Amino acid sequence: MPIDAQVVRSLLERHYDLDGRLQALATEKDDTFRLRTDTTDYLVKVSAPDEAQAVVGLQTAAMRFLEGAAPELPVQRVRLTAEGYDNIVIVTDDGRPRALRVFDFVEGVIWAQAQPDSEQLAKAGEMLGRVDVALEEFVHPEDRRGLVWDIRHFHELRGLLEHTPNPEHRRLAEVVFRLFEATIVPRLTDLETQVIHGDYSPYNVVVDEQCHDYVTGVIDFGDTLRSAVIFDPAVAMANLVGRAEQPWRDACVFVAGFERVRPIRDREISLLPVAALARLTLRALMANWRAERVPERRDYLLAHAKDDWSNVERAIAVPMADVVNQLRAGRAAIGSPGESGSVWS
Repeated sequence: MPIDAQVVRSLLERHYDLDGRLQALATEKDDTFRLRTDTTDYLVKVSAPDEAQAVVGLQTAAMRFLEGAAPELPVQRVRLTAEGYDNIVIVTDDGRPRALRVFDFVEGVIWAQAQPDSEQLAKAGEMLGRVDVALEEFVHPEDRRGLVWDIRHFHELRGLLEHTPNPEHRRLAEVVFRLFEATIVPRLTDLETQVIHGDYSPYNVVVDEQCHDYVTGVIDFGDTLRSAVIFDPAVAMANLVGRAEQPWRDACVFVAGFERVRPIRDREISLLPVAALARLTLRALMANWRAERVPERRDYLLAHAKDDWSNVERAIAVPMADVVNQLRAGRAAIGSPGESGSVWS
């Protein structure tokens, strides 16, 4: 059940000395608000009732770590309470605790609403690389948590096919499952791992075409965890494949930018396309599963899943060896920061 806005307003006044106009924002899990004060705006999040406090602590700790280890990165900042705490805990009527946190509000256009050129795509990838470099030394007691969106568990989720009525969609998913089981599963224990952002999607990145770095905000660390490094760029790739005449072009440009600052092991680069397909397929499968459980959002969820299935179909039509060759070529084409490569023009 959504948190009462008046309760949130009262807590903000009491613990943060903040007052202003509170506007509810649509989000997937948390109750989220934009607080407009006389001087600045803030983002207020109340964690979902089923989200463990330790996991909320992991997310906050990662953001605070980045603020200290790499203050130049445009990572959303966590505001402290008047007493110096990262959050305050609300105990709901059913006895479950929920964490209220306040963040700086990041103004700008989200990447999903922009039309980046090749160099801007590369800079988006470069920013994720910078975040991952900064997170290399970060550890937390909860960083090995289980998460359905962690790509390393994709092969364990075949049961989602039962909730996918379209036979062609099931066929596409089966192809991706077989690819994943043949290429990534045997290598899972050998992959380079660290704490990663986990959901560097076009909806969690704020951009500015006039800014040299292009990315002006990295937000939403809700899926942060310790996993394979290659699974971080794979999330962004999943949002980029299949949308152009060259289905993998934009995704490969993004990865080339990532590798400017966070090189991927040569023996792992060949796994990236399959990881991206797994993430995209998982999103489509989860949409069908959620549509059964949230019937009031069924039309919305299935409409988005339809686009995902089309993108999977276009992307999978390209031989994976050709995509790997594109990725390898991209390393040379993009070059160092600030350079554009003619391969992608």
